[in-house]
Amino acid sequence: MAATVTSVKLDIPAVDFRLPATDGKTYTFDAVAGRNGTVIVFICNHCPYVIAVIDRLVADASALMAEGIGFAAICSNDASTHPDDSFPNMKKFAAKHKFPFPYLHDESQKVARAYDAVCTPDFFGFDRDRRLKYRGRLDAGRTNPPPAGARRELVEAMRLIAKTGKAPDDQQPSIGCSIKWKAG
Repeated sequence: MAATVTSVKLDIPAVDFRLPATDGKTYTFDAVAGRNGTVIVFICNHCPYVIAVIDRLVADASALMAEGIGFAAICSNDASTHPDDSFPNMKKFAAKHKFPFPYLHDESQKVARAYDAVCTPDFFGFDRDRRLKYRGRLDAGRTNPPPAGARRELVEAMRLIAKTGKAPDDQQPSIGCSIKWKAG
């Protein structure tokens, strides 16, 4: 069942974290932050919305990282109910899609809860002062490619944030599979 972000509070500070990554390292927000801003995106391996955008996400992340914008993806899904999202499968997914950014494992789901993540993918764009300025989508694509000539909404928003400190007023919410929360 598709979920979408319905409530957004902008200009709040980034929540720090310390999470293991598929590359064998452990990362904090500061470790992934870029001099011109940072994107944190919650994804998983099995969601058809993520699978549909993953190649565009990787391309856009590479472009933003080249411009001094940090980028990291986090998987918070309960792997006991969704084994495709296990840490070993995260490693395979990151390698298959040649992630140029850290892919972090939020096994406790504390980071997803602190960010109020709702779906996969769920994008959080921060300015250089680590304040949330963008909570929109990658682009107009969902489980199909975006229409020809569609804007690269995340890229455009993060470039604007890097240049002016402000994000576009019109931010379309992301939609995707709900985060697979642990029972209790």
